[in-house]
Amino acid sequence: QQHLVESGGGLVQAGGSLRLSCVASGRTCSNYAMGWFRQAPGKEREFVAAIGSWSGRSAFYADSVKGRFTISRDNAKNTVYLQMNSLNPEDTAVYYCASHSPSYGGYDVPQGYNYWGQGTQVTVSS
Repeated sequence: QQHLVESGGGLVQAGGSLRLSCVASGRTCSNYAMGWFRQAPGKEREFVAAIGSWSGRSAFYADSVKGRFTISRDNAKNTVYLQMNSLNPEDTAVYYCASHSPSYGGYDVPQGYNYWGQGTQVTVSS
């Protein structure tokens, strides 16, 4: 069992930055790859970024955020971060962190994750 809590969302102007945090409790966070997804109103939940387990040397990004977002992890704090720079209104969504389970599916689809946070709202004004 794992409990995930996101924070750091808010309202920011286009071109600004935010850093989201996801604190995990329960099963050891470092043993699992972690991901960030987002869902805008009327749209399906979409992959944003994922980071491998343990050292987190492997990181993967959606094309839409590549070069602007950075995912990282601090295993000592059981925390995963998403640094978001150069935000634009199309980034407006509820952002969710999730814990990956390979037996469920790939890292870039929601079906690959078996634990989810409650989400944090990110709103980018033009």
